[in-house]
Amino acid sequence: TFTVEEAVETIGFGRFHIILFLIMGSTGVAEAMEIMLIAVVSPLIRCEWQLQDWQVALVTTMVFFGYMVFSVVLGLLADRYGRWKILLLSFLWVAYFSLLTSFAPSYIWFVFLRAMVGGGVSGHAQGREENKQIMAMCSCFNSFLSIGKVFWLAGSLLIIGLASVVNPTIGWRWLIRIASIPGILLILVFKFIPESARYNVSTGNVGAALATLQRIARMNRAAMPEGVLREPAKERGGRFKDLMHPKYLRTTLQIWIIW
Repeated sequence: TFTVEEAVETIGFGRFHIILFLIMGSTGVAEAMEIMLIAVVSPLIRCEWQLQDWQVALVTTMVFFGYMVFSVVLGLLADRYGRWKILLLSFLWVAYFSLLTSFAPSYIWFVFLRAMVGGGVSGHAQGREENKQIMAMCSCFNSFLSIGKVFWLAGSLLIIGLASVVNPTIGWRWLIRIASIPGILLILVFKFIPESARYNVSTGNVGAALATLQRIARMNRAAMPEGVLREPAKERGGRFKDLMHPKYLRTTLQIWIIW
């Protein structure tokens, strides 16, 4: 018998991982553009709707408030229904509400719609973190993790560059529409992203997990390990109160403060 981890290690690094890395890295571009968008749009909506300082600040606050709330909700849903479904939902969600934002008739609508965009963006992390686990079993993971930071930087630079051209000419509403294009393009290549083999095994769907591993092996032109894929021993899932356990409390508080 063999486990998912042993299968991924046997298959090794190859074409599948490179393509997966590029696709999941591209979510960082789309995410950075949606988050950084507020910085280049705020001065314009301030003038258009005669906003005070606190009203401008509230837009950014609500984006991250949506991110905070929905990251918990979507995380729970991903554990129950799988990473693939939640990741697809988040792509569709962000594209939909981002486009709606460009038609916002008032400040209140703008704030609400951007909060919804922030909530959708939080779903990207569900798939990205799961696929990091796949990459982590490869010897080159640390190198790819470092390179992955470039995607967020690229998205930030791209939205600033677009703003310098689009804002003075056709306006901030068109900037928002253009910024939603990377997320829409990701939906078109979404079929390439497989459901997590680890998730399928944990839910008893060993056949689907085996199919995913065989697909990775074919793309990498590698052999699967011999034997039968087995389910790991059932473990109790983590609970929020575990973070408050005396053993982990100091680490929990340190990480919260750092973030």
